[in-house]
Amino acid sequence: MRPSWPPPGMQPLNRGRAEWWKVDLVAGITVAAYLIPQCMAYAELAGLPPITGLWAILPPLLLYALLGSSPQLSVGPESTTAVMTAAALGPLAAGDPGRYAELASLLALVVGGLCCLGAWARLGFLADLLSKPILVGYMAGVAVIMITSQLGRICGLTLAADSIGGQIQELVQRHAEVHGPTLVMAAAVLAFLIVLQRRWPSLPAPLLAVLLATAMVAALQLDRQGVAVIGPIPAGLPQLSLPKGETLQTLRSLLPTAAGIALVGYSDNVLTARAFAARNGYRIDANQELLALGAVNLGNGLLQGFPVSSSGSRTAIGDTAGSRSQVFSLVAFLVVILVLLVLRPVLALFPKAALGAIVIYAALRLIDLGEFRRLRSFRSSEWQLALATLVGVLVTDLLTGVALAVALSVIDLFSRLVRPHDAVLGEVPQLAGLHDIHDWAGARTLPGLVIYRYDAPLCFANADHFRRRALAAIEAETTPVAWFVVNAEAIVEIDISAADMLIELIQELRHRQIVLGLARVKQDLYGQLVRAGLLEAIGADHIFPTLSSVRQEFLRSRAPACASAGVSDDVQTNDVQSSGAAPAGGSLHE
Repeated sequence: MRPSWPPPGMQPLNRGRAEWWKVDLVAGITVAAYLIPQCMAYAELAGLPPITGLWAILPPLLLYALLGSSPQLSVGPESTTAVMTAAALGPLAAGDPGRYAELASLLALVVGGLCCLGAWARLGFLADLLSKPILVGYMAGVAVIMITSQLGRICGLTLAADSIGGQIQELVQRHAEVHGPTLVMAAAVLAFLIVLQRRWPSLPAPLLAVLLATAMVAALQLDRQGVAVIGPIPAGLPQLSLPKGETLQTLRSLLPTAAGIALVGYSDNVLTARAFAARNGYRIDANQELLALGAVNLGNGLLQGFPVSSSGSRTAIGDTAGSRSQVFSLVAFLVVILVLLVLRPVLALFPKAALGAIVIYAALRLIDLGEFRRLRSFRSSEWQLALATLVGVLVTDLLTGVALAVALSVIDLFSRLVRPHDAVLGEVPQLAGLHDIHDWAGARTLPGLVIYRYDAPLCFANADHFRRRALAAIEAETTPVAWFVVNAEAIVEIDISAADMLIELIQELRHRQIVLGLARVKQDLYGQLVRAGLLEAIGADHIFPTLSSVRQEFLRSRAPACASAGVSDDVQTNDVQSSGAAPAGGSLHE
């Protein structure tokens, strides 16, 4: 891939305004305030010391800003890959913390290598299976997960359950243990965010909320009253190193987990990036995202980290704070460096309840009820697909939910390919052109001629359906059919199964003394007809450039029969045009 400057995630600055730097500065500080405790927690979730979480955020913040195509995506430690890391490394490390850390770095290197290999093979096209309904349902599901994940934090509880239903049930059962000051703090911050964003949307509400909440903790000594704060942050920077002493057998044992993490991470990256791109009017490069994900994991593998992906919550917080480019990630990178070296005591009093309220506020903005209503009014199957994605994400997990939605999306697409719309075209009184006779009252075909349109490429999956529908169109005519012409404008290609079906259809129609022709054949399809022997079977004189030429040639072919019956061409033409048909060459519509 050819490098570009500025990097893809920075390019919005070229089209933006100078004040965007200030907005990204505020967004970067706000995201850093959230990611510091979050990444420390994810390190523990992965089975590593908390400081590893801060080390594991540094390469992603820097490398994604240089390579990523989304100006808003926040990449780094997140819960799903952390859990998968812990599940894979626990049995292999056998309780040895040093070996565990080495295996975590090796796993990150393997994940990075697989992603880079996929980018080299240009497998980013797989992201095209993630349609708009999937994005809408996925983000709504992620929002619900984000909200429920903060219930314990805003209530001052440590919830043992890890499922959504389990967390809610446990919270109800332990309602008497809810810490009042913590809940009040969270509610006040949430209300502050909602009011401030509605009345003064240009202000950095999340950052102001965190700073004010920290000031309240310091002034009222709320930490002594049980309000949880981030607490002491350990110092130190990671060292560049390679995993040592690992065997080929270990590498093989990590490969399936690495492939799973790469798949989960890439799906999460693209889904989140595309969702925010759709909301804010820009586009991402799916293959570039795969390369960027590979680079950040390789960086983490070299700097004593663990596998990472993108964070929907941090991206949402950055979006809420007004992020416009990856400058916000570079700002967050510098903040983390300063925290590790200098500013650890300043962040120690950040209340966790305030951070939880910020996450809930950001999550609420991800649930787009208007988009659900738009999908329902457009097509029920699109709305059902969004709901299926939402339910799948909530009932199973992110990867399974997305896989289920993709499968349903492919099934829906395949059903439209196997049973596409088709039409018999005829003339409509007082309306130029040819139209679907079932859509217009008074529409009729020219006696003896059937012009049939099939709105899909012909392949093995729909070849028999095409044949049955074509014969049904012939049988529906009250006048014996002499010509059956396929309007091929939507048939961009055929496969060998469809070619064999067309040869059989030609033979069957010839037995009935019906001529088969094709109209509006594209050049690529014409080449396939030649290679399949269909052009010879149909006859070059029955390949028509336009529908009007079909009509003209059919009338000309019928002229001798009409003349022998004592009917002139003028009478025949007038008889057709008395129905209100437009002159040949009129505009074509459905």
